[in-house]
Amino acid sequence: MNAPEAPAATRTPAVARKPRIGLVAGGLGAYWPQFPDLLPQLRGSAARVTERMRAFDAEVIDVGFISDAEEGAAAAEKLRAAGCDLIVGFLTTYMTATMLVPIAQRSGAPVLLINLQPTPTMDHASFDTGQWLAYCGACPLPEMANAFERVGVPFRSVSGHLEDERAWQRIGRWIRAAGVRSVLRHGRHGLMGHLYPGMYDVSTDLTMVPGQLGGHVEVVEFDDLRVRVEEAKDDDVAAKLDETRQVFELADSVVEEDLRWAARVAVGLDRLVADFDLDSLAYYHRGLKGEVHERLGAGMILGSSLLTSRGVPTCGEYELRTSLAMLIADRLGAGGSFTELQALDFTAGVVEMGHDGPGHLAISARKPLLRGLGVYHGKRGWGVSVEFDVRHGPVTLVGLGQTRDGRYRLIAAQGEVAEGPHLEIGNTTSRVGFGCDPGEWTDAWSASGVGHHWALATGALLPELRALAGLTGLDLVEVTA
Repeated sequence: MNAPEAPAATRTPAVARKPRIGLVAGGLGAYWPQFPDLLPQLRGSAARVTERMRAFDAEVIDVGFISDAEEGAAAAEKLRAAGCDLIVGFLTTYMTATMLVPIAQRSGAPVLLINLQPTPTMDHASFDTGQWLAYCGACPLPEMANAFERVGVPFRSVSGHLEDERAWQRIGRWIRAAGVRSVLRHGRHGLMGHLYPGMYDVSTDLTMVPGQLGGHVEVVEFDDLRVRVEEAKDDDVAAKLDETRQVFELADSVVEEDLRWAARVAVGLDRLVADFDLDSLAYYHRGLKGEVHERLGAGMILGSSLLTSRGVPTCGEYELRTSLAMLIADRLGAGGSFTELQALDFTAGVVEMGHDGPGHLAISARKPLLRGLGVYHGKRGWGVSVEFDVRHGPVTLVGLGQTRDGRYRLIAAQGEVAEGPHLEIGNTTSRVGFGCDPGEWTDAWSASGVGHHWALATGALLPELRALAGLTGLDLVEVTA
């Protein structure tokens, strides 16, 4: 089977895509002849906002300063044509809703309004009306909220002052969330093989992915991988072996033949991802009696871990929704490793969780280990597997659940990875405490409808996930015992 015709030539891969942020500032033009010093001051504030915005890892489309409804309509067309992922409207002073409603309605992108006055407080003793108006960006916020509600546009805002780092932190969350939304809307998500038999929770209606998140699901055959593995050049396999020995510690149990096979599969997997222009991949194949497809499925762990660590989340058991959760976590800069429950330690008060197979190497607490296994538990095949625990400290579990009516929802919980013993069986195991009885937490997490896999990510991500839920329309379930 041939790959699709060069989709990479027509789009930017998700791993390299930056969010495109539209920026417009404005104020009521009736003030300018009344207070000649006001507009220059507001333009200065707008320039500072533009400067701060460009410091984010985003492409900023600045359409300038608007003073009336006609200029607002013109800005709306420019922003619509730019294909923005988020539009930021800077309220420098009072302005009417007619100036921003066209932008919110026509742009096709979520809108964030920001009200950042020049300094933390006014000099009440010396200010005149013109100077006060430079601090009056809060005045139109209720008007905008009311108008947005009445025309059916979601409202969100950040208020503060120009150098208010708390406000800029909140703005940054919206920008990062817009970047994740963009990746989901434009991403190409590979699904290779078939469902692990009996896993009802894993089964996914492929239409629901573009229907609710956007993007495209590319159904890939294991034969697409087989052909590319067969065509792998010896020099490329040797280079992959060198990379493997640099990235991993190798256990004594690693068999050289199995390691070389895993490296060859990794070379084929790299080519598969490039040829099909994939931003994520979920796979599973059962196989039988050591035939080539079984060996391919068993040889995926090394290459999948390397792909995941460089921004193409790849996971087993045909877990499309979890590969999407891993993509969300990765684009928030938090890794995202394929994870399930493993055991409860009631003495230490932690939940042991992780998975056999691929892991996100960038968030390992130590140099990851490759361990040779004679059998993969619950699966056919043998070979090398990845073993590590996630960096110690705050972590967030990120899952993508599905309700009875087919709706997706984000499911998350924050905890802390702690020290402690780990099984040495080729798994990516972490000991996570949630500040409560591990049994009670496990019951609450299971009742959320998360499914039995999710992404384990570093850091406290709930604020970012709330922003993402606000931009995508997904419900966010925050689990605490």
